[in-house]
Amino acid sequence: MNSLAEFNDIIRNDEPLADHTWLKVGGPAQFFARPNTQEELVRLVSACHENEIPIRIFGRGSNLLVRDEGVSGVVLQLTGEEFSDVQIDGTSVCARSGTKLSELISHTVRAGLAGFEILAGIPGTIGSAVRGNAGGRSGDIGQYVKSVTVLTAKGEIVTREEDELEFGYRTSSINELLILEASFKLHEDDVEEITRRMRKVWIMKKATQPFSFQSAGCIFKNPRGISAGSLIDQAGLKGAKIGGAEISDRHANFIVTEEGATAGDVQRLIQMAQAKVSEQFGVDLELEIQVW
Repeated sequence: MNSLAEFNDIIRNDEPLADHTWLKVGGPAQFFARPNTQEELVRLVSACHENEIPIRIFGRGSNLLVRDEGVSGVVLQLTGEEFSDVQIDGTSVCARSGTKLSELISHTVRAGLAGFEILAGIPGTIGSAVRGNAGGRSGDIGQYVKSVTVLTAKGEIVTREEDELEFGYRTSSINELLILEASFKLHEDDVEEITRRMRKVWIMKKATQPFSFQSAGCIFKNPRGISAGSLIDQAGLKGAKIGGAEISDRHANFIVTEEGATAGDVQRLIQMAQAKVSEQFGVDLELEIQVW
């Protein structure tokens, strides 16, 4: 049986996850691992499975709230070069899961391929974007996915084709441990026209979202036909503050934090927003952000 001892060179103990998340709050990971190669990743996942050690997958921390007590087990982050690559062949695109979504967008726009410009301004990695079907008013990433290669909790590599995949609002049918890579089908268009559309999306987001503050992505999913931010605003909670956390006065579906904030502050604001919106409008807000 393999043990974690053989991975000491890529594992840090009691790593503060607040240093890695956009909200800058939360406790430590018992083990924080950054494998350098896919082969090393597979061995580590297999060792965790054999030793019944839980694993969590950490993208870039842009859609995550870590509780103040931290998390047990191994937190995996794929930052090595082998996990960050984009290949383009005609209108087909293949991206490794650790690639930043912004980098994928840049590659495809330069290649004159349209589709991903609608995702401008969305943070995170390809793996997290595909698993959570990231998107906006103009569409989602899932509509372009043709296949995904995944790694199971037992360390097995499996490819799932388009007919095996389902995508919904901020969700997908991908339930394996992690995504290794995804392939997409886009369509050709004029580079200048794609760039114009991308800039329009980016400008609109920059004007309405608190990019200059410590924050995560949207806290809540939008209920069908309704804006979660609008409901929170109508409930009078824009600018509401608990400790070092505040519901953004720019966009009420964002929570911003300042130095000294805790995950508990953020959680209490979330609970306040859910309670007020439920009481006033009879709508139960569902979290879009992940909570560990």
